[in-house]
Amino acid sequence: MVDGPKTLLEAVEYFKDQDHCLRYLAAKRWSDGIVRCPICGSDKVGFLAKQRRWQCSNRHPLRQFSIKVGTIMEDSPIGLDKWLPVLWLIANCRNGISSWEIHRDLGVTQKTAWFMLHRIRLAMQDDQTGGKLGGEVEVDETFIGGKARNMHQDKRAEKIHGTGPEGKAIVAAVLQRKGKVRAKVVQNRRKKELQNLVRDNVEPGCNLYSDALKSYDELKGEYAHQVIDHAEAYVNGQVHTNGCENFWSLLKRGINGTYISVEPFHLFRYVDEQAFRFNHRKEADGERMDDATRFSKLCNQMVGRRLTYKQLTGKEEQRPEA
Repeated sequence: MVDGPKTLLEAVEYFKDQDHCLRYLAAKRWSDGIVRCPICGSDKVGFLAKQRRWQCSNRHPLRQFSIKVGTIMEDSPIGLDKWLPVLWLIANCRNGISSWEIHRDLGVTQKTAWFMLHRIRLAMQDDQTGGKLGGEVEVDETFIGGKARNMHQDKRAEKIHGTGPEGKAIVAAVLQRKGKVRAKVVQNRRKKELQNLVRDNVEPGCNLYSDALKSYDELKGEYAHQVIDHAEAYVNGQVHTNGCENFWSLLKRGINGTYISVEPFHLFRYVDEQAFRFNHRKEADGERMDDATRFSKLCNQMVGRRLTYKQLTGKEEQRPEA
């Protein structure tokens, strides 16, 4: 196992060397030390030192491959010495980091930085290999969107019709206390949408806590469902949704403070980003996870995920993940 940097300063210094980048990512990608061709899966490959790439002994198209092939970085002309510090920053900056900051700090265009960050957000998606959440689980939803009082009168009339949350996006989440959160953008707050989210992600029979929204009523037969009415109180013993409220606070701090203007089309990617950092805030034993470990876990999730610029901008249908 290759020992990597422990701080941002060490990461910038360490990853200036392309050979350090290559060794670090190769150790993450092929932890058993056996390099395999991403095209045919063969382990009969040789390393071309001058080109910093490998060549498969089997005859097929694209038999030469770099460490980027088959990852979120595939076909990117940006060097690993810039990719890896960006990965470090987005993994560890609590409120995220904007494309304009990356543009200024690394000397790439803002458009390139924006594309890089969205590719990394794809790697941050929860693969849900751990199964459903159990124990004590909270469920809640929130609205994401501009405040009417901050809008020009014409823009307010265009985006918001009437009063209340109309014109805003809705994000719903289930959160296991002392565990993970799973959040997604939903179309509405009706029973079908929210109850399906719970059934898809929460083990039947566990303790479920929600607010007094009527959409959750029919879950009492499947879960030990208890309700806190926020018109009366926010906490009643173990019955509360404060864990979800904490996650919403972090999410909105990033969207309102760092990214400022997020298109609804891309909102789910920013939700995935914040959920990744939230889910990797602690180790399995409850100890706080350090930046190097969080960065390492993100590097582990880069393989098998690909996002092209056409897919990102809606000009091409995104391929299903492997």
